[in-house]
Amino acid sequence: MSPVRLLTPRVLAALQAFNDAHPWSHNAHFHPWLLRQLPARFDRALDVGCGSGDLARLLTARAAHVHGIDSDGRIIGEARELTDPGLPVVFSVADVMSYGEGPYDVITCVAVLHHLPLAGALARFRSQLAPGGTLVVVGVAQEDTRVQRLLGLVSVPLNAVTGWIKHRGRKAPLPVAMTAVTRQPEVPYTQVVREVGRVLPGARLRRRLFWRYTLVWSAPR
Repeated sequence: MSPVRLLTPRVLAALQAFNDAHPWSHNAHFHPWLLRQLPARFDRALDVGCGSGDLARLLTARAAHVHGIDSDGRIIGEARELTDPGLPVVFSVADVMSYGEGPYDVITCVAVLHHLPLAGALARFRSQLAPGGTLVVVGVAQEDTRVQRLLGLVSVPLNAVTGWIKHRGRKAPLPVAMTAVTRQPEVPYTQVVREVGRVLPGARLRRRLFWRYTLVWSAPR
């Protein structure tokens, strides 16, 4: 059972109202950690499911060329509008399962893997990485062990506290609308562990707070 379901409807309503007043991005929260997993400089990077381009723009500080792809044409248009034309980044409407512009020195994928066929997507990332390249994933999955449910339960109050701190105790002036299509994960985390071990041997996989897990894998040279 999800930890959130253990809360009463009244408590859930109060938490939702508080979180709506102090919104923050769980995915952007992991961007600094993600960048720490990458080399100081590299040639080509691919950001899968780039959304409005926040991470792709950050990657341009280290990469000579960045490709941001997303299956949503509307949000790709938004990414292009938000991006300085002088930055070395190209945004394209594309499906990563058929997109073949590699190899890449870096591939990033934040909160997108659960939209894709798990084993096929992992194999696709592996085939598109250059020798010695780095894959970094921030993903979501169903909680199916006690430890995961405990981390999810701890994340409930931490989520509210983090939002309050980020807004310095003030309410957001306007509601923050979601800019990308969302989907609840269907694959249990233990299955993610099995598939990652099979397709990407040696990958570093870790369950995190805020209903996320992280994956880092280096392609053999």
